[in-house]
Amino acid sequence: MLFFPLFITLPVAAAAAILEGLWGYPVALLKTIGHPVMWIGALIDRLDTTLNRPEHTEHARRLLGLIALLLIILIPLVFTNVLLHIGYALLPGSVMIGVQAVLTTAFIAQKSLWTHVRAVGIGLRRNGLAGGRQAVSQIVGRDTSVLDEAGIVRAALESLAENFSDGVVAPLFWAALFGLPGAVFYKAVNTADSMIGHLTPRHAAFGMAAAKLDDLINLPASRLAAVCLICAAPSATRRQARNAVGRDAAAHRSPNAGWPEAAMAGALGLRLAGPRIYSGVTVDDAWMGDGTPDASIEDLDRGLVLYRRACGLLVALLLTASVLAMIEA
Repeated sequence: MLFFPLFITLPVAAAAAILEGLWGYPVALLKTIGHPVMWIGALIDRLDTTLNRPEHTEHARRLLGLIALLLIILIPLVFTNVLLHIGYALLPGSVMIGVQAVLTTAFIAQKSLWTHVRAVGIGLRRNGLAGGRQAVSQIVGRDTSVLDEAGIVRAALESLAENFSDGVVAPLFWAALFGLPGAVFYKAVNTADSMIGHLTPRHAAFGMAAAKLDDLINLPASRLAAVCLICAAPSATRRQARNAVGRDAAAHRSPNAGWPEAAMAGALGLRLAGPRIYSGVTVDDAWMGDGTPDASIEDLDRGLVLYRRACGLLVALLLTASVLAMIEA
């Protein structure tokens, strides 16, 4: 039940992308049963509390972190396998494609990402810097209290670009290969990285395996995300988006985030990333793009349009691949 042919997994991914783009994750469902990522997060928190103890040596914490990562992956996958086994025993295979697609929508952040980034522009327009800072603080980890309008917009656009890769393209990429189990696998690793994959005294050793695996499984999606953003860029800026990726992406401190961020920067004629402040500490990151750093609300609007077009291209790619896979089958 964990492995399906492409003529099943590709339609699952394509349908999931369309459905999630239309309705997102229902608020009523969130209030009633929570969200699968919350369940995975609770598992990670329990393992972190139980296994990541200060009296352990660094070597032991690395080993225990690897064991924790395996459990973080295997427990959700076993649950998914049982669910699919029951489903395929009770329902026709064609119906289960739809069931997989609906369940896969929970692991995609296409609509929620658009909603949260759009809220930054709304906050700036309605309540000025205070509104923009409050809204952008919901989607970035940096200090927002010192950001001016340009800094707020840049932060929102960087989040939009990076999360397009790991919140939209990556789960759909793994769903396209393995269906619902692929999306579950990806989200388990990605959530582990976001919770324990930090270079802090507590998690540098324990979260090393999660951070390394997350970098690895995001590698193809980050490149695909950059391609989608380049292709979605206006014809006048498509070349500079491509040039920005080729010139700047590798200079980013992340092996993956630089690709979509550079593409976004080049497509909009901006400079993104650069020096930022996290918990009072300045991170002197490289700039992505060679445009102006003085981003405006209108640039945020253009970024959201670019994002929507890139999502549309991704859906079109998945639909085309689905048709070809079904024809060959």
